[in-house]
Amino acid sequence: MKNKLRFLPIALLVFFVSNQTILAQAKDNYSTRIDSLIQTTSVRPFNGNVLITQNGKTKYSKAYGYSDYAKKTPLKLSDHFVILSNSKQITAVLILQEVEKGKIILNTPIKKYLPNLKQPWASTVTVENLLNHTSGIVDFEKSTAFPVGTQFKYTDLNYILLGQIIERVTNKTYETVVNELFKKNKMKDSFFPNASNQKEIINGRQYFKDNTTKEIHGIVIPKERIPASGLVSTVTDLALWNDLLHNGKLLNEATYSRMTTYTITNQHPVFGDTAIGYGYGIRVNDKTKIKEFGHTGIVPDQGFTSVNLYYPETKTSIIVLENQTFENFDITYYFEAKIREIVLKSTLLK
Repeated sequence: MKNKLRFLPIALLVFFVSNQTILAQAKDNYSTRIDSLIQTTSVRPFNGNVLITQNGKTKYSKAYGYSDYAKKTPLKLSDHFVILSNSKQITAVLILQEVEKGKIILNTPIKKYLPNLKQPWASTVTVENLLNHTSGIVDFEKSTAFPVGTQFKYTDLNYILLGQIIERVTNKTYETVVNELFKKNKMKDSFFPNASNQKEIINGRQYFKDNTTKEIHGIVIPKERIPASGLVSTVTDLALWNDLLHNGKLLNEATYSRMTTYTITNQHPVFGDTAIGYGYGIRVNDKTKIKEFGHTGIVPDQGFTSVNLYYPETKTSIIVLENQTFENFDITYYFEAKIREIVLKSTLLK
């Protein structure tokens, strides 16, 4: 009996160590958990591409579903998606590059750059107010919804105006300027959509509350709205974009710091219940142990959803692009939020 008791502490130690190892492995097994998640249909189906990279290396990738629903054409990681409001971050960088050249001053009223604007708010709304959605503009023909700079009101109208400012100060079309940016930075699968390249974009799909669906072919977003929500890219190119932006390849240190600093906060379901910062075309979550940058995007009529997240301490990107939308907004970002949660609970970001 004494001999049996003597070995009991060792047995307990082995049991404890084994359990800790199993728990650690389960925590790190984010790939298996994401694989299992996207196959579930209890809340809604998943249809899209997922890419997780760290220090430029792929940690997880999956193309799941169809690029053409009618033909049942399987998705590929190289497929082109409309990236919706993730376009705003790209437009913000184009503006900030002109700031660095001295062609734009952020705290200057936009009337200076768009002199044909007749609205009274053109003399009070600044470029910065457009970048961080504090302009209060809710309709080009109406007065602002609140005193300029005092509140946050998310709208594509701000970035439509920023697209026009880019054209004014560069004497080029926005399409030309953004395509030059993509070419310079070897983002070969990103572009401004037009009649000649629309065939490269996969089909979108709308799900309505009555369980009917509609497949969308080509771009339905108006041309003037593309700087806000209509650029086209891939999961791979967006990972490259993150590495360029957050590692000093697109902006100098001071400008980048200003882009990722915020004076206004807003809550978004993908990032949880707490309001987080909004910089210039980018959300800034510094309320948790792991700092996070990111943005979301949805245009129901286009039939696409996008989420792009970046964690600077570990140089990790999580990109989820879906070619479908749901009339029930409560389930729109279900998989995106769950994938984020899985990764945050793993040791990948530690």
